[in-house]
Amino acid sequence: MIEVVKPFAEWCAGIVEILGIAMITLSALYSIGWGIAQRIKTGDDQSALLIWQKIRQRMGRGILLGLEFLIAADIIHTVAVEFTFEAIGVLALIVLIRTFLSFTLELEIEGRWPWQKRE
Repeated sequence: MIEVVKPFAEWCAGIVEILGIAMITLSALYSIGWGIAQRIKTGDDQSALLIWQKIRQRMGRGILLGLEFLIAADIIHTVAVEFTFEAIGVLALIVLIRTFLSFTLELEIEGRWPWQKRE
């Protein structure tokens, strides 16, 4: 049974990892394209800062979504393929870093910590 599960888990982890990378890449390209289109449409320097902030927010959301997929891939790989204390330690470190990135990106996007109420 384990001989069947490991290749399937590796395949699933690979697909989820590709989806995470695609989310980050596509959101970056979309954000930049949207920003260029908005800058051309408005044409004034007054809205440039607002457009830049919107680009950063869109990219931040895409990065957060991509990170979720990458963490899911790491969890699948660790639990189903390489279940050792070293792999679990690496996974814990990755989750810790991802959590820190999520909090800082949330602060950057929303302008507040996740546990703070909206104004």
